[in-house]
Amino acid sequence: MSIPSPVLTLDALNALDHDTFMQRFGGVYEHSPWVADGAWQHRPYASLAVLVDAFASTLAKADASAQRALILAHPELTGKAAVHKGLTAESAREQRGAGLDACTEAEFEQLQTLNAAYRTRFGFPFIVAVTGLGRQDILARLTERVHNTPEVEFATALAQINRIAGFRLRALVEDTDRSTGQNTA
Repeated sequence: MSIPSPVLTLDALNALDHDTFMQRFGGVYEHSPWVADGAWQHRPYASLAVLVDAFASTLAKADASAQRALILAHPELTGKAAVHKGLTAESAREQRGAGLDACTEAEFEQLQTLNAAYRTRFGFPFIVAVTGLGRQDILARLTERVHNTPEVEFATALAQINRIAGFRLRALVEDTDRSTGQNTA
């Protein structure tokens, strides 16, 4: 599900019916509209921070199997989905922004090797919020995190997913203080 635009004000967001909310926000968490559905229950949102927290809270309250399914819904960085153009529009844009579409052959091979080692160790893909990172930053994080314990890495993956969602939500909703009408972003 692709994330539509343009940017909404908080008032416009709070006025959305459930179906429209799901159309606009169901894709914020990769192939997991149940997170948006849960966040819907926390309306109205007084700020962008409250909206982001509603999504994160929904994920935190989910059972481990639902959380694991969400982690497994994410593509590997420069993995088969990227090679075969199977990424969601959001993931493709984020990976391009980090320069992953311009990997040298050596970087691509290193990412593939580390991704395979990571998946073997943890049973799910390496997830990092790539916004603001470059290829070398991503390689460094992957190299470090492959040595974590499974419990630490599961929690880290969920935290990174929430970070990704926060970036996506900030791109969709204008953050204004409802009392002053001033943008707080």
